[in-house]
Amino acid sequence: MKIRDVWGVIPTGTNEPRDWRTSMAQYVAVVETDDGVLGTGVGGGGPVALHIIDSVLRDVLVGRDPRDFEANWDAMYRATHHFGRKGLAVMALSGIDLALWDVLGKAENKPVYELLGGLKHDRVPAYASLGATVGDEVERGFRHIKLHMPNVKEHPNEIVQLVRAGREKIGPDVPLYLDPAARWTWSDCEYLFEALAPFDIGWIEEPLLADELDGHRSLRERFTIPVSGGEHEFTIWGYREILAKQAMDVWQPDASWVGGMTTMRQIFELGQANGIWVVPHRGSEVWGLHAIFGLSDRPLAETGRPWVTWVQGTPTVEDGWVAPPTGPGFGVTFDDALLARPSRGKPSRA
Repeated sequence: MKIRDVWGVIPTGTNEPRDWRTSMAQYVAVVETDDGVLGTGVGGGGPVALHIIDSVLRDVLVGRDPRDFEANWDAMYRATHHFGRKGLAVMALSGIDLALWDVLGKAENKPVYELLGGLKHDRVPAYASLGATVGDEVERGFRHIKLHMPNVKEHPNEIVQLVRAGREKIGPDVPLYLDPAARWTWSDCEYLFEALAPFDIGWIEEPLLADELDGHRSLRERFTIPVSGGEHEFTIWGYREILAKQAMDVWQPDASWVGGMTTMRQIFELGQANGIWVVPHRGSEVWGLHAIFGLSDRPLAETGRPWVTWVQGTPTVEDGWVAPPTGPGFGVTFDDALLARPSRGKPSRA
């Protein structure tokens, strides 16, 4: 089996946010083999990713064996190294790597989690990833809640009041996580990590910029609330640096950005060997969900993006739990029209 063609397409969902999360953070990668298997994966980079595929990665991969994940990943990384290493180039190759895993799953009629070593859980708990306030999620069965925190406007006590309201709404027994999305300053963090300790917070996610690993380590050393992050980190080398800096208690790689399933497997292995809890970003979307079912020893899946209506067959959260995907590969489908091969100036080499 050989790779015959590789391309990408830009999906459009409903109620999409008009910001980088759609314009720069998603595209669908398609890998076609010489025996007609189509593998699909979702990566990041938007139109930039399509340009990287058409100008670099397609020529790297055509004619190669799609089953050689490590070698194919290395070839893509080396081909983009001088302008990549992190960011959009790695987000682009992530989608292709996922599509290659999908190819093998379909060729062998196995779910991706079987390729990763087998199903480890009959179902996994999900956490509701919300805005700054809680609705009826506990009544709908969720037993884990995450709130996204806003910028501090005048005083960080504004955040304390939001968290107090959230904790009172869900009660004392439901784990509560917070995600400032790198919006807080160091002085905000000094105040809030102390002031929020009485609310039994499961983790605070990327309170500082992702690059501030020393700052995250300092928060871990000085305060009791666990620090999480990593959704904006790339490749196993990035996670080795997080480990070396002892920057985070919880790792949150995003399969569609970090380097695909090949990198996810490496991160789980590294994290588990060092006692790190690995909780994939957007874990209830199938790209992270298969990693959870096949690799996680402490499963927890974040609810997905509601505007991703162009992926069909994603398992739904029922009473706070997610069942394993069914079907070969990642077990999802797309409209044929979305996956249509684009017209190109140069033909495939195979």
